[in-house]
Amino acid sequence: MNSDARCPNPAATWPQRANSLMVQTYLAHSFDIRVYYEDTDAGGIVYHGSHVRFLERGRTEFLRSIGLDQSVLMSADRGKPLLFVVRRMELDYIKPARLDDLLTVTTELKELGGARLVLEQRLMRDIDMILTGRVTVAAISSDGRPMRIPSDIRKRFLGA
Repeated sequence: MNSDARCPNPAATWPQRANSLMVQTYLAHSFDIRVYYEDTDAGGIVYHGSHVRFLERGRTEFLRSIGLDQSVLMSADRGKPLLFVVRRMELDYIKPARLDDLLTVTTELKELGGARLVLEQRLMRDIDMILTGRVTVAAISSDGRPMRIPSDIRKRFLGA
């Protein structure tokens, strides 16, 4: 396999490619969530901002499913605190979700870089696609500076 096949942007210069790795063993996680009254507008349709909260819960449960508890990552007990923050979010709202719907949030790791993750997320109601999203998450230290994802955490993302 040539190195460009693993790189999301083959036209990128070598230093850009060296810091980005497309994950070969895709990790995916699904999480069910019910739509409550507080999630909707006056017409019973899920408010667009509520979708963002649903996706956040999906990402949190994704991390938890591979043994990464954000409160532990943020604590000084493990050495240098690590926080994952949203750097970029692209959302495509396809169909409305409504009060009392049972939705499934699916989170899939697509890229693992030195200090970032790219995740694809879907929000489904049975077989109906409600929303698709691509979220770039950055690893930062407690003082807000970018930091490399430690090797023990990288191994969890790689399924090792």
